[in-house]
Amino acid sequence: MIATLEATYSFAKKFPHYKDFYIKHNDLVFSKLGLGTFNKEPYKEENYVFHYIEGVKEAIKSGINLIDTASNYRYGQSEKEIGIALEELFQENSVKREELIICSKGGFIQLEFPFPKNPYTWIEENIINTSLAKLEDIELDQHCMTPDYLEWSCKQSLKNLGVKTLDIYFLHNPEIQIGKLGYKIFLKKIESIFKRFENMVTNGLIKSYGVAVWNGFINQKESNEHINLEDLVDIAIKVAGPNHNFKYIQTPFNMAKTSIYTMPTQKVKGQDCTLLQAAHRLKIGVISSSSLLQMNLFKKSFNTQVGYLLDSKMILENDIQLALQFVRSTPGLISSLFASKVPVHIKKNLEITKIPATSKAKYDLMYRV
Repeated sequence: MIATLEATYSFAKKFPHYKDFYIKHNDLVFSKLGLGTFNKEPYKEENYVFHYIEGVKEAIKSGINLIDTASNYRYGQSEKEIGIALEELFQENSVKREELIICSKGGFIQLEFPFPKNPYTWIEENIINTSLAKLEDIELDQHCMTPDYLEWSCKQSLKNLGVKTLDIYFLHNPEIQIGKLGYKIFLKKIESIFKRFENMVTNGLIKSYGVAVWNGFINQKESNEHINLEDLVDIAIKVAGPNHNFKYIQTPFNMAKTSIYTMPTQKVKGQDCTLLQAAHRLKIGVISSSSLLQMNLFKKSFNTQVGYLLDSKMILENDIQLALQFVRSTPGLISSLFASKVPVHIKKNLEITKIPATSKAKYDLMYRV
């Protein structure tokens, strides 16, 4: 089963008091905020004394239907905990699988929890000796994007999550390998990956695919990590024609990292444009990540003028809510991810649904404050 238009629309109608909190894109209805499950430094023990189970359940019961994760987040624990939460929700008939848009990513070496005594031995036994990749395919002992490895990683994600099909499967931070490969060879690798992803769609492992980056789309064109979105779309068309299944990208965006809205880092048909402009012209959906910049946005209070533009009625209580109101209001974004494992925090964050999104006119004024 996969997310459907009818079911995701039905999910949204359960929350009619939410003001403009849902958007239709690619025949699905997305919540404007999605739950992410990334925690930095996964090797630290404190990343395994908590879990996302109750947080995932609270998010879905509170109106979020976009759940995002990756095979390497906390060495697979994030995926497994999402799987437990989903199973409990399905059992109690709180939600249907078709109402949820479930995403994961492949590219980083996922290892396993508990952390193997020798990760190099784990890589050799699980990846090299099984012919999923060669040693030279692995960059910085952590990233691999051969088609065989990615399909294997996707199947591991499905097993962890307890679902048969992912709605979106992202190639995770491929820009890591551009410096080693060079851009032309990198694009050749992307072509082989997109061919495999199209086969995975045909075989029912995934419904659509995308590319999730940290720097790739937002670095300046001269950077050795820069990716031009039009190049990827051209490859998808070459591989599968105009009805290809390359539908989404994911990239950081928050009040401190605004370049997807402001900086001309892309070219489409020879014209410079921002990433959001490029995505619109190329008909690619944009999901933003790092909405709270791992809580690094809050070392000092936001400008009061910014607060007023985001919430003129002064209903919101804290800067976290304002930061989420900012991304939720950004023209051109389908949804924005935030990570939280504490149910009460998730419920508090979603109080932004009590007010409408900021108008484009007010939103653009913030960039002048």
